[in-house]
Formats: sequence, structure tokens, C-alpha cells
Amino acid sequence: MWLSVPKESDFSIHNLPFGVFQPSVDASARAGIAIGDHIVDLAAAATAGLFGKRRFFRQIFEQTTLNDFIALGKPVTNKVRRKVKEWLELPQKPENATQILQPRKTAIMRMPLRVPNYTDFYSSIEHATNVGKMFRPDNPLLPNWRWLPVGYHGRASSIVVSGTPIKRPWGQILPPGGAPDTPIYAASRQLDFELEMAFVIGKESALGEPIAVDQADAYIFGVVLFNDWSARDIQRWEYVPLGPFLGKNFGSSISPWIVPLEALKPFKVKGPKQTPAPLEYLKSKGASNYEINLEVSITPAKGNQETIISNSNTKYLYWSMAQQLAHHTVNGCNVQVGDLMASGTISGPTPDSYGSLLELSWGGKKPLTLKDGSSRTFLENGDTLSMRAWAEKDGLRVGFGEVEGSVNE
Repeated sequence: MWLSVPKESDFSIHNLPFGVFQPSVDASARAGIAIGDHIVDLAAAATAGLFGKRRFFRQIFEQTTLNDFIALGKPVTNKVRRKVKEWLELPQKPENATQILQPRKTAIMRMPLRVPNYTDFYSSIEHATNVGKMFRPDNPLLPNWRWLPVGYHGRASSIVVSGTPIKRPWGQILPPGGAPDTPIYAASRQLDFELEMAFVIGKESALGEPIAVDQADAYIFGVVLFNDWSARDIQRWEYVPLGPFLGKNFGSSISPWIVPLEALKPFKVKGPKQTPAPLEYLKSKGASNYEINLEVSITPAKGNQETIISNSNTKYLYWSMAQQLAHHTVNGCNVQVGDLMASGTISGPTPDSYGSLLELSWGGKKPLTLKDGSSRTFLENGDTLSMRAWAEKDGLRVGFGEVEGSVNE
């Protein structure tokens, strides 16, 4: 390969994720593929004839979201990745490299998708059990949890790309010790993150036609890192009886690069044993989970010292992406290109692998100490929350970059 790629880079030749970027403030947005410290400008590559049908692909790649490109289907999207890989693996630097490659460091990343619909699942048994212990110590897991991937429909309009600041939400809160009829209107005092992964739908389905577990890969285009910001105090007061509302819909952040499902195949692993055995429509064969390392850190506004507060892994998810999609559509619900389906908080079996401050501080009872000496039970104004994800095996590394957001008043 003629292009030098740092060994520790998330964006190796084995990855080649898709995103939307601006080379500079004055430039228009266009589609790109990340490779090391560079971005392959797909509009420029199309103009150079890498994919054939120059005008068609240039118009596709000059759009400000990837939806129409993804809708072309995996035979086309995989071919584009393959052609870019072949170009990068030429024995010598091609003459058109200067026109096609852009520096990643100075690029401005944009929201890669137009998200028609967003669903959030609750697929980590460790997370569900931890939350249950806090609020229902005698019965942490509700009877339905081991039978189906619990989920709810979230708000698509407030999903933003990494780097977008998050405003601390206001809503109704029941003060500690307050009577049930004495809520106040105030800013959330328990702003939290949720460490999640989300998959992107790449193929539409017809209304009334379920997607089977073994068909899921054909409908999942790729995966992003996902932070489902949560206002725990607002959520606690409002969620009975219909579930999350204002405590969740004020913002969710995604990483700017969509890792194609094909790039993750080397990292497939078996998931946890499911007891009782799932109903027939949720049964799957072979490895259906992915082993992806997850890391979360907080950087306070003052001092600029980053503290890693959690290390987890997607292999802990009880319900797989395929099972989530199968359950989502078993009633005939149709899906659209660009739909996002998030895993729910991914927590591991040990306290340092919990995927939220609610768990890490155990509801605020066990403050975390950061490197600068300050403590946290929940997020404070000025805090920057960063998540990173990568898979590594046998010399292969495929990463997601990071999803980051700072908390504003």
C-alpha cells in the first residue's frame, strides 16, 4: 500500500468506513471514506472514474447525507469500498492522489445520515439488572426481559454528530424526599450518558413483512458509536406508565463514521447463553455478537485532564442486533433506509465496565474521583464526555473513532 497508515489507527485498510465531511469551512459537504489520517473524497474519486458512471456517482457523493448512496444496496456500496481498497493498494502512488485525498485532521465532520426513525433497545442484562437493583431490589429483572428485546421509539430529530454541544435539559423533577405532588420545574441535576452502539438500516422493508433473524445482515448497512444522553431525575418522575420522554429526547450523539457490517465480520463471537431459550422467531445460529472494545472518559472544563471512567465490550449484549431487528419487525413494522437502532446501555460484569454514571456512581451514592481531584456522580456543566470503540484481532484493527459532546448550561 502506497499510503502510510499508523499501526494504531482506527481507520485501517480493513475498515474503510463511510462519512460526510467538509474539507474546509468554505467547501461543500460530500461523502468520504476514512483511511488513516486521510479521507478519500468520494466525489473526487467519482470524477476521476474510480467507479464508472462518473456523473451518477459524483451526484450521489455530493449529497449532504449518505441515505441515497446506502439505498443503492450492498452490491453497490461494497463495490465502492472494494474499488477504493484497490486504489489504495496500488504499487505506486497514483497521479490523482492529490485530488482525491484530503487531510482528516482539518476536515469538518457532518451528520452522515438523515434519520427517519430511531429506536432504543435495552439489551444489556448487566445494565438492566443494575438499574433494577436500585429501584426494584427484590425483582431486578421484570418477567418479560429474558423473553424479548425491550425497546422504545425515540426522537430522531435530536440525534447529532460528535462534537455538537449538549444543552442541559429542563423539565419536571421531584426533589429528594419530596411528596409525589410537589414536583418542581428545573434544570436536570442528574445528567448522564449511556454507552451504546447503533446500527444503520440500509434496506427498506414492506409494511406487514417481518425481517427474520437470518435476514438481518442484508438489512444492516453498518454500525456507529452512540451516546444516548439521559436526564435521570426528569426520567424518574415522568416514565410511569409510558416510559422515557423528556429525560431522553433532548439529544443523542453519534460518531461521524459508519463502519460497514462487512468490516466487523472477523470480530463476530457468540453471545451470552440465553435462558430460557428464545421463541422460534428470535433463535439464531452461530456467532451473532461482536467483540468491540468500548471506552468512556470525562474531561472537566478546567484543568483539561481526561479520566477514563469505563471500559466495556459489545460482546456482553444479551440480545444481538439481528434479534433486535427481528423483534422490531415481527409485528409487520416496516423499516426505512437511515433508521437508527441503538443497543441500549452496554455494561459489563464488573463495576469498571458499567456504561452509565447511574451505575458507576450507584445512583449518586459512590462518587467517582477524576484525575484533577474533583468528583462526579453525574455530569457537570463544561464536562466533555468522550466514547471510543475499536475491535482488534490477529493484526486487524477496525475502529469507530470517537463520539464526543460537551455539556452547556
